[in-house]
Formats: sequence, structure tokens, C-alpha cells
Amino acid sequence: MPNEKTGAAQNSEINLDELRRQFDTEARYRDLLGWQGILITAIAVAMSLFHFYTSGFGLLLAMKQGSLHLAFVLVLVFLLYPARETSRRDGIPLYDFILAALAAFATLYIFFEFEDLVNRAGLPTTMDIIVGFMGIILLLEATRRVSSPVLPCIAIFFLFYCYFGRHFPQMFQHRGFNIQRIINHMYLGTEGVFGIPLGVSATFVFMFILFGSVLEQTGMGRFIIDLAMAMAGGATGGPAKVAVLSSGFMGSISGSSVANVCTTGMFTIPLMKSVGYKPHFAGAVEAVASTGGQIMPPVMGAAAFIMAQFMGVPYVQVALAAVVPALLYYFAVMVQVHFEATRLGLLGLPKEKLPSLLKLLKAKGHLLLPLFGIVYFLLAGFTPLKAAYNGIIISIAVSFLNKETRLTPKKLKLALENGAKGALGVACACGTVGIIVGTATLTGLGLRIASAIVAIAGGKLLATLLLTMVACILLGAGLPTTANFIVTSTMAAPALFKLGVPPMAAYMFVLYFGIAADLSPPVALAAYAGAGIAGAEPMRTGITAVKLALAGFIVPFIYVYNPMLVLVDFKPFPFILAVVTAVLGVFLLGMATIGFYKTSMAWWKRIISLGGALGLLIPGWQTDVIGLIILIGIHILQVRKAKKEAGTTE
Repeated sequence: MPNEKTGAAQNSEINLDELRRQFDTEARYRDLLGWQGILITAIAVAMSLFHFYTSGFGLLLAMKQGSLHLAFVLVLVFLLYPARETSRRDGIPLYDFILAALAAFATLYIFFEFEDLVNRAGLPTTMDIIVGFMGIILLLEATRRVSSPVLPCIAIFFLFYCYFGRHFPQMFQHRGFNIQRIINHMYLGTEGVFGIPLGVSATFVFMFILFGSVLEQTGMGRFIIDLAMAMAGGATGGPAKVAVLSSGFMGSISGSSVANVCTTGMFTIPLMKSVGYKPHFAGAVEAVASTGGQIMPPVMGAAAFIMAQFMGVPYVQVALAAVVPALLYYFAVMVQVHFEATRLGLLGLPKEKLPSLLKLLKAKGHLLLPLFGIVYFLLAGFTPLKAAYNGIIISIAVSFLNKETRLTPKKLKLALENGAKGALGVACACGTVGIIVGTATLTGLGLRIASAIVAIAGGKLLATLLLTMVACILLGAGLPTTANFIVTSTMAAPALFKLGVPPMAAYMFVLYFGIAADLSPPVALAAYAGAGIAGAEPMRTGITAVKLALAGFIVPFIYVYNPMLVLVDFKPFPFILAVVTAVLGVFLLGMATIGFYKTSMAWWKRIISLGGALGLLIPGWQTDVIGLIILIGIHILQVRKAKKEAGTTE
């Protein structure tokens, strides 16, 4: 956990790069100049151009596409990321050039030997085994550098489990496999490193990261903040609502909680503080809004694409299923922000400080066309790959409609370079998690863990959900969101399947709580980044973020019990009723968490409001009626109290 006196919090001049490096391990790369910097740029641009070309003109065979993708990734990681945090960042040591060369050999070996590997499937040569062993070790080291030691250590544990299976407790025992079989399964086939997660990284995920990078160079980030300012800046507590809107928009494109906090937060957090929000509250609002971007369609985070592949459904089906839960999440944050602003008597920004919506749309409204295009292509049945490819082309084309947004050759080069750098963490996580997925397919561990969870929970759905939630949050303390989702969906989601939970609801449940780890102390990276900008206490900011995101912790339970909210067994009238009661429940939940509606609320009213909120959120007309009665009752009591206080004041 970061020190309570975060360095950034102590300075009026916040160093954005230092802040990102403190909380986002993927931002801790070397600052290279001269020929080394040119080399990095050339490799990164080549990587982006390779993916752009194959997306437009035809992908290679899955394992060949994955091997080239991983070759670019590992070479860039060893050249960009130092072995230790304390290492110099202004040059590449000789041993990292050697590691990069070995990584290129180990991955390109798969590309050039692919046909021979297929022909001798199950009968690897000594050279195959040596290369496989080397490739796994180099991948684990690259993942350690770009993320943290936690994921590689988990992967190593699973490799030991494959080998020493007969020595584990009876529930998890298996006969054990020799080293040749393990390496063959994990590296020389499509069940391990080069499985579904890396395949998704090498196609959909990379292209959407590149799409976001191109949009960033057109000035999309500033435009979104200005748009949110024009729409909500003048409302009660306007700056916080600006943070919610802008971070939600940006997060849906970038898919990174910490990166989003460090971009939009540099503008929105000081703005919130300037109108009277407490520093810890301002940092928490930005963190919650930024984190929610990973569940906000149309783009969402990388885990959503992997979910679609695991389920074998079009990505657009996942995006549509995520709409209602995501809107409930953001509505809950907006309600609490409004109540907090009303409680403190905070006004919006004066009209003269706000941009004109019409002028803004006239000058830069064309930047929205790529997003509309993405939505259109997805709904029209295009693959996410083609949608992202077309979105990039549209982004480049429309940028020329305004001199300020025009993608010059320099900006385009920067977009290609940043797109490649932005994909490194996800790619390493996907490759390493492939080892964990490979362990499940080799040993049957996934089903064993599912049986164990159900047995511990006594076959009760609520207990199983609580255990799964805890597992997701604990894993999220050390794993990136994508890796967390893959691990928990492989190990924990089957337990939910056993109890009859539809796959869409089960996977969405796992996704939500994997993301929630970015807000949950003691390792709440997004909240701590927000605290760094706000100059607030990190732990207090994290606790406030959990309170603001409470709906995000409750709603997943609701759509497991009422899967219609994620469009399972969709029926119009019951769906509309479920959405309306959920909205009212979230509204009542906002009252309970902030403790204010019209005027301050007594502690017992907050407890009753929380019960009413749960009643409205839980499916069933009986609980809905109870929740509605509580909502009406609280409304009447608070209106009377507010009138009485106003009369006393007069």
C-alpha cells in the first residue's frame, strides 16, 4: 500500500509521469533517446502496422498470428522495461538485448516451425522442448517486469501442480505429468500460452487499443472533457458530474482504470476541489468513474472480448448485455455525487466558464463519428476486428475535417507507437494466464475447484457467490483485470454453472468483481492514483470509492438472481419492470450511502433506506412493494423534515 503521504499529494505541481509510474506498472518503461529510442519506435510502429494490415487483409493462422504478436511483445518488454525498479532508465543493458534476441527466437520458432509442429503433434523433439522451456521462462520474466511478480508466481505454482499432482490433497490429486508433456501442452499447442486469451490479445484487443491511441492523438480526450463540461458543468456539483461523464466515456475507449484516472483526473479532480468537494471525495469519484469504463459499452475492457470468446458468442451480445448494469453503476455514482453536492450546498460552474455545446459540436463533433461507426459496425454484424479496423480508418479520415484535430505524420507515428506500448501488459498477462488455463484443461483442475467451492458453500447459491466475489477481489489485489477475469472465469465461474447460473450472468459477475479490485483497499490502485492527484489520504479515498461503487458490488448479485438484466430470457414487460425497480433501488441506495435527501437523514432512516434499496433490487413483486413503500415513506418524512427546518430558519 502506498505511503499515506503520497509524493504527488505533497506537491502543488503534480508530475503525471511519476504518478502513473507509482500506481501503474505498465507505465514504468525506460526513457530512451538516440538510436535506442529510434529502435523502440521502429519496432512498436512495425507491430502496429502488422496488426493493422492483418486485420484489414486477413489474419494468419491463429498460432502464427499469436507467435508474431508475442515476438513483438516480448522484444519490446525486454528493451523497454528494466529488470528492477531501481535500474537506470536511460539506456538498455547488454543482457536485455540478449534476452530480447532469445525471446524473438523462441517465439519465431513457433512461426517458422508451425507445419512441422503440427505434423509431429504430441511427439516433440529435444529442440522443441528446449525452445518451449525457454519461451515459458522468458514470458514469465517479461510479465514480471510489465505487471508484477504475482501473476508469474501463480503460473509457476500451476506448473508445479501439473508435475507434482499426485502429492496434492485428494480433492485436487491427479497422476502428474512429465516435463516434456507439460511443455508440449503449454507452449507447443493451442491449449496453453497460444490459447484463446493470447489469440484475443493478438486480434480484437490490440486493434481496440490502437483505435483508442489514434483517437487520443486527434484530441478526443480533451473533447470528451469539454463535452461533459458543456452538458453537466453548470448543474449542482457540476464538476463531479463532469468527472463521471468524461471518465465513463474515456474509460470505455481506453479500458485502463489507472491510466484514465491520470488523464481525465488531472483536470476533473482540481475542478471538483475548486467548488468545495473534499479531496478524498474528489479522488474517489474520479477513481470510481474511471474504473467503470471497463464495463461501459461499446468498447469496454479487454476482458469483455475474452468473455465473448469463452462463451462462443458475438462480442456485440456481451456489449448489449453490459448496457443496463453499466448504466445502473454510473447512475448510482451520479446520484451520490448529486446528494453530496446538495448536502454541502455546492453549485455548478458559472455559465461563462463553460464551453458552448453547439460551438463545441460544430468544431469537434466529427470526433464522435468513429464511436458511432464502431457501434454501427458491431450492430450490423461485423466482427470486432473489422469494426476496430474501420473505426481507425474513420478516425484518420475525419481528423482532417479540422486543422486542430488533424493527424499529422508525427501524430500518426505517435499513435502507432503508443498503441503497441499500450498492448504489452495485456498481451503478457494473456500469455501467462494461458498457462493457468492450460493447467485446467490438462488436469481438470477447473472442475475440481468448482466442486470444492460448491461443497464449501453447501450447494447454496448466495454462499457460492460470496466466495467467488472474495476470490475475485483477492486475486485482483495482484493481477491485472484481464488476468483476474481469465483466472476466475476458469476456476470459479464453473461453480456458478453447476448451480444453474446462465453463462452470461456468471461471467459478468466475475468481470465486475475483478474490476472492483481496482477500488478495494488495501490494493486499490485507481483510488490511490486519484488520491495522489487530489492530495488526499489514500486509504480514506479507497474507502470512499468503495462506498460510491456500492451499487457495483450489489448489482452483480441482482442479475445473477434476475438474469433478464443481462438480456437472458428477455421479455419486454418484465425487463422494463426489472430496470425501473433497479433504478429506484439504486436511487434509494444513494440516499443510504450519502445520508442526505432534501435534508440530512438520521442513522435509522439510512438503515431502513438500505433495506428498501435491497428490496427494490432483489427480483420479486413482494420485495418490490416493500421497497417502494419504504421509498415513499422516506420521501414523505424527509420532505416534512426539510419544510420544518426551512420554517425554523425563517
